[in-house]
Amino acid sequence: MKFEKRIRQAQLGKTDLVAMLNATGEERTLLFRESARIKEAHVGRKVYFRGLIEFSNICSKDCYYCGIRKSNKTVARYNLSDEEILRAATYAHEQNYGSVVIQGGEIASPAFTLRIENLLKQIKQLSGNSLGITLSLGEQSPETYERWRDAGAHRYLLRIETSDRELYKKIHPEDAHHDFDKRYECLRTLQELGYQAGTGVMIGLPFQTTEHLADDLLFMQSFDVDMVGMGPYIEHHDTPLYAFRNELLPIGERFDLALKMIAALRILMKDINIAAATALQAIDPLGREKAVKIGANVIMPNVTPGLFRNDYALYENKPCTDENPDDCKNCLDARIQLADGEIGYGEWGDSVHYARRMERTRQL
Repeated sequence: MKFEKRIRQAQLGKTDLVAMLNATGEERTLLFRESARIKEAHVGRKVYFRGLIEFSNICSKDCYYCGIRKSNKTVARYNLSDEEILRAATYAHEQNYGSVVIQGGEIASPAFTLRIENLLKQIKQLSGNSLGITLSLGEQSPETYERWRDAGAHRYLLRIETSDRELYKKIHPEDAHHDFDKRYECLRTLQELGYQAGTGVMIGLPFQTTEHLADDLLFMQSFDVDMVGMGPYIEHHDTPLYAFRNELLPIGERFDLALKMIAALRILMKDINIAAATALQAIDPLGREKAVKIGANVIMPNVTPGLFRNDYALYENKPCTDENPDDCKNCLDARIQLADGEIGYGEWGDSVHYARRMERTRQL
């Protein structure tokens, strides 16, 4: 089957997705052209900003790929005060970003649940209920998710990192804190509670194949996710997976594979929200713009106080750690224009897919 006909099929299978991920030359150009066409037709040219607040790098997890894993004794741990978090949210509101993302290491405790609940209520109050709020705070109990939803959160990102159980075991310790089934059930709970549920994977991991990645895309489709945040794997020297750095794809190839994943996902799930990951810019100065051009429609300007940005180091060479929020905003304004996008200032930019999914649910 000709490649152009393959990528325009109504139903895409694993073989089709593998072909997209392996595309080079003219086929790669056709892939990106088709994903850009679908993006404009189904979600438009708008790019939505989510002010990113990385409020703590204290984590109970020990994932083998992550620079803030619990066992890393070299990282300087921090935990923003409530006042610092609220100031960051106020800045995002004053800049008309529309939404914020509250992200941190994975912690589960009654005190943590209450703290986030109170912060959500205060952010809603200070913004006159106008700021949308996404949480990315890992695995929690259904009761915690429900309390946070009732306090004002309406989107939740919980990355599965890989949908393959065997690969999941290779990149996580085998213990009760790193259980694939638990993470899957948390995603299902979020969806059942009415959140806009998002997930994502790392691209270019050790032991990973394009077949794994094609299965990841099909997993997202079968799970009916509303939004996705995924990006290239970038190794960190203080992690166990660093030992496999010589077996990785070259960094440029990981970047290109990440772009092809975004394009393939946009073709597969036409109306979801797809974030242009900051990790793309860690490899290519124009990485996020390239992602926006071929399928992404969400960008997360960092509004974390600059003093702490270097310490939220999930991977090495994290970009923009020396910028203040104003620098980041001015830079992104120009970048989106270069990518032929239009910034959706003051808009929550909720997933079109979510609205349609909820409508289908009401009709059942």
